[in-house]
Amino acid sequence: MTPELAGKAAAVVAERDAIQANLLELDGSYVRRLLDGVTLTGQTRQRWETASAALTGLWETYMAYAAVVDRIAELGAGGRRPAKKDLPELTALLTGPSVQLTRDPVPLARRDLADTGRQALTLEATVAAMRRAFTEVADVIAAVEAVWAQTGAHLDAAAAELARVRPLVAGLGARIETEFGDTQASLDSLRTEVNADPLALWRAGRTDTSAAERLRKQAAGLAARVTDLDRLRREARRRIEELKAATAAARAAREDAVALWRRAAERITALPPLPPDIAEPPTASLTALAAAGRWTRLQAELDRCEAELAASAARTRDTQQSVDALLGRRAELRGLLGAYKAKAARLGVAEDPDLAARYDQAHDLLWTAPCDLAAAEAAVAGYQQAILAVERRRR
Repeated sequence: MTPELAGKAAAVVAERDAIQANLLELDGSYVRRLLDGVTLTGQTRQRWETASAALTGLWETYMAYAAVVDRIAELGAGGRRPAKKDLPELTALLTGPSVQLTRDPVPLARRDLADTGRQALTLEATVAAMRRAFTEVADVIAAVEAVWAQTGAHLDAAAAELARVRPLVAGLGARIETEFGDTQASLDSLRTEVNADPLALWRAGRTDTSAAERLRKQAAGLAARVTDLDRLRREARRRIEELKAATAAARAAREDAVALWRRAAERITALPPLPPDIAEPPTASLTALAAAGRWTRLQAELDRCEAELAASAARTRDTQQSVDALLGRRAELRGLLGAYKAKAARLGVAEDPDLAARYDQAHDLLWTAPCDLAAAEAAVAGYQQAILAVERRRR
């Protein structure tokens, strides 16, 4: 065998091996298996039916082609010198129409009387035909893969946003629950459409991701609103609980203030009025507003309840402080009266009839229950002024 013939034989075997590897990779690709496993519609169904038939034909062509190449390998590519009698066959296999193929039947109206339904191609023509079929199938698979990958990224992002906030939606109100359901339905519908007819989105060699992008943005916006509403809900629940606790504390403080007021009323006249009653918070109506998702109204109601409670608590504190101040003033006046009497004694006028009468009057007012504090304060002041007058005269 000539070196040229041996080189051709070796090249044919190497080419066959490369074709086989690429065909196996194409046939075993994940996208091809998916296309065979899902229910396709529209353009994708039409193009995949054509491509799938082309792939079947490609394998059939390859099997016939590989059989010829196997024979070539037997005759001249195994490293041994072929017999002279085999050289014509080897040459014919390498250069002649050696690949026998079965064609699809030609319509009877256009069929030749001698048509056998078979076709003989050279190795070069066979490889060219397989290359065309391979490109046709690979183009469809590559386009589908691109659409699924590029739209899938947006749809997966939308699904992740919805999954993140799904546990939060219940109880946020009918409007947001309906919007969430509609968005989820749109996502499911678009994903079904993309899975069934991805090539409907393959336009001018590019994937139209506009619908998937819009849905991703819609889901992200919805998720943000759900998160905000859940924050409002949690804040509202916290405020309702804090309002209940603050009300209980304010009612307890009022009870203490009333008890102090009553004790003081036995000792002092002209006390400030009792602090107003503190009503229980409208928990049922607040909870109903939260359940209905009426967050703006709920916030306003909570603001009103908190402001009213703060005002009532402030009046309670004012009353208690006023009573404490009056009791303290009585004690202070008692102390002053004692101090002034001691001063009168030091001046030697403690038994002065006028001073003694003034002292007795102030003492009676301060130790009489209930005490007229204003009168007692005036009496102590008069006693003080009388003592100071005596002191000035002696200077």
